[in-house]
Amino acid sequence: MFDSYLETTLRYHPDRCINCLRCTQVCPHGVFSEGKEHVELVKPAACMECGACANNCPVQAIEVESGVGCAWAMIGAALRGKDMDSGECCCGGETGSCCK
Repeated sequence: MFDSYLETTLRYHPDRCINCLRCTQVCPHGVFSEGKEHVELVKPAACMECGACANNCPVQAIEVESGVGCAWAMIGAALRGKDMDSGECCCGGETGSCCK
């Protein structure tokens, strides 16, 4: 069973990567890092599932279901007028999650 507090829907296929570095430029949490032949997935648990990396990958080396994890929780909190740092986080609030 998928545990949205501990896992993400992020799937990276390094064999498809052409090392364009777009994902490293658009990811707000530094999930990817420059590698020698392809980017490296260095912090998968930091992924907030916003979809920026997948949307900017020209070869579909990255897949993510945006709207599933922390990004969705942050959007929902903003719509309800809640503050994600106030302890009312609804995406787990565990150390290492996007809303700590």
